[in-house]
Order: sequence, then C-alpha cells, then structure tokens
Amino acid sequence: MLGVFSGSIVSPPEELVAAGCRTPSPKITSAALVKRFVETNASTVTVQAGDDVQLAYTHHNQSPLHPRSFAVKDEIFCLFEGALDNLGSLRQQYGLAKSANEVVLVIEAYKALRDRAPYPANHVVGHLSGNFAFVVFDKSTSTLFVASDQYGKVPLYWGITADGYVAFADDADLLKGACGKSLASFPQGCFFSTAVGGLMSYENPKSKITAVPATDEEIWGATFKVEGPAVFAATE
Repeated sequence: MLGVFSGSIVSPPEELVAAGCRTPSPKITSAALVKRFVETNASTVTVQAGDDVQLAYTHHNQSPLHPRSFAVKDEIFCLFEGALDNLGSLRQQYGLAKSANEVVLVIEAYKALRDRAPYPANHVVGHLSGNFAFVVFDKSTSTLFVASDQYGKVPLYWGITADGYVAFADDADLLKGACGKSLASFPQGCFFSTAVGGLMSYENPKSKITAVPATDEEIWGATFKVEGPAVFAATE
C-alpha cells in the first residue's frame, strides 16, 4: 500500500529532512513514485483524494495473514493492512454490523476520535489488538492519521520525495528508490497525527520519541525510538 501527501497536508518530519541532507542520494517525485508503484504491482487501485493526496494499493503478493483493504466513508479514506484479533468485540463497541471488516472499523474509530473530543488518540489505537498498519486521510478536515501495531508485525515505512511529499508504504525498497536517505521505518506502537501535532507513542504517550541518525551503511536515514519502557497506558 502507498499514500503520498503534499506539504499542505503534512509538514515533512525534520528528522527525515536532516537525514536526507546529511547523506544526499537520488530521489524521485511523488508522481513518479505512484507511477512506479502501479508499474511494479499487478491489479493496482489508485485513488486521488483531492489535489494533494494519492493513495494506492494492490492485493498482489499480499500475506494471507496480513491482507490489504481500502474503504472510504464520509470523505474519510483508509488503507489498512493486517488483521485485528478483537474485531468482534470492537464491532459491538462501535455498533457495527457483523460484516464490518477492519478497514471499516478503523474509519469508525477515527470518527469517534474526531467527533467526541476530548477523546485521547492513544485510547482509540491502543484498543486495537492484532497485527496492523493503517493510513487514514480525512478530506473534510485535511487530517492525516497513521498508526502501526505495538510489535511492528506489519511493515510500514515513511520518507520524503524529491518534491517534498511525505510518503507511507509497506515496501521499503519502493521508498528507498524514491526518498533516498530521507527514509525511516515507522516506529512500532506509535501513531502520527496532524491533528495532535506529530508522532506519539500510544503505549506510553508521555514518552519522548527521538530520531537516531543512521550510519552510512544503513538504508535508513534515521531510526525513531521511544524513550523509556512501554507502560501500555492506552489500554488501561
């Protein structure tokens, strides 16, 4: 799966900008990145969500344990990869039909977060049990919300393209060729929200997240790490 977002939606993370400056390497534009994704994956679906957002996904070569899915409802777009162990109980919690799958559930969870403020984001994500990564874009508010499970079982990476778009994908090689050293693995147990001002740990929301510069030999430009032990504050 792939999502690319312009600077009007999300400011490129300073840590990834700095990583790209330390070790300059070839990059391509966001449009070229989407084109490459389409050309290298069979049966690709692409979605344009306004002028500043493009989403793409395919079921080609997906893991049977971590299927990819996409949905849009009330101008909320969601790419989801993985599976939730507690989907049944979450359906009941959010009043959804038994046919509702993970991507529909995440949209409803996001809507609850958006519409029932104050409702801590870490509580919404922390109640998702399983292996997952997802990208939510709310067109009505131009809000981006991205999260990865606490064990990082579903790969998720983010980087900055040549034209300053922030890209999220489950394919490290795809972003490596597009973002150069302005690239990192998305930290497990964390979420990124433009509504709350950036990257946070939902296991321990009070902990600071730091970016450690990578060595020249690593494909990453930086590694994001949560300081201190996880306390699972989100699920208490």
